[in-house]
Amino acid sequence: MTNSIIRRVIVLGAVSILSLLAVQTYWVLRTWDLQEREFNRKVNQSMLDAANELAKVSVFNLPNKSFVRQLSSNYWVVNVDNVFESDDLEYALDKAFQAQNLKEDYEYGIFDCSSDQMVKGKLVRGNDPNKIALAEPLQKHYDTEFIYYFGVQFPGKKANILTNMWMVVVFSGLFLITIAFFIYSMFIILRQKQLSELQRDFINNMTHEFKTPISTINISTQVFLKDEKIQADARLFRYAGIIKEQVMRLNTQVEKVLQLAKIERDNIELNKEPVDLQELIESISPSIELKVHDKEGVLNLNLGATNAVVQADRLHLTNILHNLVDNAVKYSKVKPEITVAVKNEGKYLLLSVQDNGIGISKEHQKRVFDKFFRVPTGSVHNVKGFGLGLFYVKSMCDAHRWRLSLESELNKGTTIYIRMPLATT
Repeated sequence: MTNSIIRRVIVLGAVSILSLLAVQTYWVLRTWDLQEREFNRKVNQSMLDAANELAKVSVFNLPNKSFVRQLSSNYWVVNVDNVFESDDLEYALDKAFQAQNLKEDYEYGIFDCSSDQMVKGKLVRGNDPNKIALAEPLQKHYDTEFIYYFGVQFPGKKANILTNMWMVVVFSGLFLITIAFFIYSMFIILRQKQLSELQRDFINNMTHEFKTPISTINISTQVFLKDEKIQADARLFRYAGIIKEQVMRLNTQVEKVLQLAKIERDNIELNKEPVDLQELIESISPSIELKVHDKEGVLNLNLGATNAVVQADRLHLTNILHNLVDNAVKYSKVKPEITVAVKNEGKYLLLSVQDNGIGISKEHQKRVFDKFFRVPTGSVHNVKGFGLGLFYVKSMCDAHRWRLSLESELNKGTTIYIRMPLATT
């Protein structure tokens, strides 16, 4: 994943999260406001009903002016402008709250003119008949017009509103968890990106460092092989040949790692040209046959296409063919029988490489083209490689915009298909 993609993911994710956060915040505040308005409406109506009931019980008239005032978000005072008893007030409040279906705990106090302060009232817990005396009196209302009045306070108003908003609170909590998970995921992605870059730089530097000693060993080996004394000694000549063969194999692996590094950096350049695939296969068939014959196998060529010209990078297409055949040879339990076929399918050319190897289970088929992935071979332990061959094939097919697919069955072999558009004339 490139830095530009990561930046886009972070920016788009942040914009999405902030947008959703703004919407969620709006709805939380909106819901809170609606709940609070509804609560205040019920309380105001209850205060009016309680005052009317109190006037009816105590036989007096209420003031003509507005006698209900809300001093704070949870505190109301009601000026009845007449003397009343606390028992009558409790009765009136209970009746009014029941009518409005208000079951919240509340505290009430009565203003005493003689002491010029609120008399200690009581705490009423919903439908609980037991009332608790207040430790501290309610707040006094500093208004000369309020002579005989009572106050009612709801200490758990905010908690009750939150309880009524439980679904909004739950979704808000889940949303915050989602934000936290997004931030944590971005942290992990950036951390893994950093580690991946360190690993990639290490591998690239290491492979570049290998180039010099490999070249030196290769040149030295060629000198040995040309020396008449070495050629005269069969044992030394054979060992020199082995060194040459293994140096070339190591050089191939190093080149493959360097090519993959270019692919990952999107620096690969394809030199596309018209290539006759059947002619290319025929030209490299001697080297392919050597790999197959080393295991006493058989290579079948089924080149039946009437038009086999495609736009491709000749070097990479050659490497693809070698990789597919190498893979087929490596994963053969018995003498390999490999078939390379080319045929036309409308405007496309279909290349297939079929083997009679150990096959690939369905659970591993989706991962065979992943970098460094190697199919478990059970009791077969002589399969060598880094798991880069098919990854290289997949990368090159993607670069050419070719379609790569696979069919395989355990113990019956594997067939890999590459579907290429024919070159336009």
